[in-house]
Amino acid sequence: MFEVRFATSDLEQEDAFSVRRKVFVEEQGVPLNLELDHFDKTAAHFVVYSSESPIGAGRIREINDGIGKVERVCILAEYRGKHLGNLVMHALEEHAEKTDMNKIILNAQSYAVPFYEKLGYVITSPEFMDADIPHRAMEKVMARKA
Repeated sequence: MFEVRFATSDLEQEDAFSVRRKVFVEEQGVPLNLELDHFDKTAAHFVVYSSESPIGAGRIREINDGIGKVERVCILAEYRGKHLGNLVMHALEEHAEKTDMNKIILNAQSYAVPFYEKLGYVITSPEFMDADIPHRAMEKVMARKA
């Protein structure tokens, strides 16, 4: 059974950082000083758990009035292909709606663009490099509830 939690404790935030270190730093070679940044202090973090083991993470932060930025979405390699990325994105989008964000932007690693397109995100930039990894900027306008 998998569960996505809003990280409210220091331990849950450390669980998110642990997953991010494994995926981005160890697996993809992103320098630690780029992966863990000053935005971690103010972003809303979410963690995917299998039992009590952290296996996925993501964060969202408001960058302008009503605009949220999704970042650091990741799932440990052995758990990929189980639609857990969808769970993380659903939790991040739900948080965006609850905090009155009307648009979400993100920088997707280019290989992940189809994943985000299936969730309603559209490409808004040419390919660019970030931490030596090709990315595309994407966005999604949130549906307004009546």
